[in-house]
Amino acid sequence: MPPRASTAESRPPGSNAGAGDGAERVIVRLSEGVVNRIAAGEVVERPASVVKELVENALDAGALRIRVAVEGGGTALILVEDDGCGMGPAMLPVALERHATSKLADEQLVDIRTLGFRGEALPSIGSVARMVLTSRDGTSSDDGGTAWRLNCEAGVLSDVTPAPGPRGTRIEVRDLFFAVPARRKFLKSPRRENQLVRETVERLAMAAPGVGFELSVDGRTVLTLEPVLDPAARVHALLGRDVAGNTLVIEAEREGVRLWGIAALPTLARNHARHQFLFVNGRPVQDRLLKGALRGAYGDLLFHDRQPVAALFLDVPPALVDVNVHPAKA
Repeated sequence: MPPRASTAESRPPGSNAGAGDGAERVIVRLSEGVVNRIAAGEVVERPASVVKELVENALDAGALRIRVAVEGGGTALILVEDDGCGMGPAMLPVALERHATSKLADEQLVDIRTLGFRGEALPSIGSVARMVLTSRDGTSSDDGGTAWRLNCEAGVLSDVTPAPGPRGTRIEVRDLFFAVPARRKFLKSPRRENQLVRETVERLAMAAPGVGFELSVDGRTVLTLEPVLDPAARVHALLGRDVAGNTLVIEAEREGVRLWGIAALPTLARNHARHQFLFVNGRPVQDRLLKGALRGAYGDLLFHDRQPVAALFLDVPPALVDVNVHPAKA
């Protein structure tokens, strides 16, 4: 009988040498680019998640007007412009570093009051796309002064250069997932991705009635919302004219928890739950318990296959909410 081949000789080419045979394996530190691409898998699922992160940053920057534009379902272009506080030239490269944020100190993790806080969005997006970040802060002169621009391609940063631009921030994201083309296989059609982007913008806009929003898709404006003082006016604008005159206002407060919202009459129920908007401390959330409570409140007033139309805003002490429990913070 011929001698049996050794484990090393019988191992398929490209297999992990040393695995299971007692040989020592070397632990290596992943490069920053690889780390960011891995993180992007949690933060950047699709174009709508990019829009969510960038619009949340704009809201945290105190923007009063936010413009969003997408092309090609969001893979060709995502543009988010705001008139918020902006950034100076020294801050642009820092904004592209992982876990660099102006919104959170070490002791604040249990008392988060901003939409963003982890400092992962921009580096994650920049690691899988071609991104141009242009910003101007309040220290620049008001006579057509200087903004600053930084390019990021698959995690590689350019030098910061002067550029024209108003106060605020403009972020262009092109060729999303060009650095990880396999991710594009999991996207839906451009039409469906556009719909998800619109739903994302609508949810964020509903929680920020004092901010104006504009959304354009492939060069066509599909949503325009002017700033309003009355939150109910923003809710009605997004739920539609047929709903606006057929709603009930919900208000309740108990032990430091406040609930406010608008619920449509049962006759306006839908065969889907896309017109259910739920917010906790101004953050859009998806929660089966809350949706179940909403559906249960209607009881026998709805057929079993119908879903109510409503927007509910729950305000609780921030320390009671762990928004870090899920990568999407939702």
